[in-house]
Amino acid sequence: MSDALPARCACGCAAPAAARAHAIARALAEDDLDLALRTGLLDAADCPQCAPACRERTQAARRARLAALAARERYRARAARLARRAQERARERAAAQPAAGAPALPEAAAAALARALAKARQRHKP
Repeated sequence: MSDALPARCACGCAAPAAARAHAIARALAEDDLDLALRTGLLDAADCPQCAPACRERTQAARRARLAALAARERYRARAARLARRAQERARERAAAQPAAGAPALPEAAAAALARALAKARQRHKP
């Protein structure tokens, strides 16, 4: 289909003042959502002289596309929020780690852990 605005709507309406609405309706009737969007599906006014089914098809396509755009925006906001939280957690973890030279455990606790591990290995030897 060409990008020129057709004179008649898919329902047969030929009201000259609503050529844009008719182009959108024809694009939707031909299942060409890209053309309908380029023609102005999201912001064009409906033709009041078109058949009710034709207007409803245009309005339903507009509602569906607006819902999809809103869902995409929610998804992007969620992804940005999760990325921000991940960065905050990484900063908190980095701040909570001990200095490079300091041991992770106090010396007595490390010795007790080593003894417990050695004892456990002795019990589970084949």
